[in-house]
Amino acid sequence: MAKIKITQIKSVIDRSERQKKTVEALGLKRINHSVEVEATAAIIGMVKKVNHLVAVENI
Repeated sequence: MAKIKITQIKSVIDRSERQKKTVEALGLKRINHSVEVEATAAIIGMVKKVNHLVAVENI
């Protein structure tokens, strides 16, 4: 499977609880924090739900 790098670029303050939990489930802790994960269908779906808060790069 392909890997992707997800970077949080915006704060989760004033976002819904669901969006906060999704960002946390992706492994992001703060702005400019990045994680490398496998590009599974579940991860892609989570990224689409918070795409306004994160940046995604293919590795």
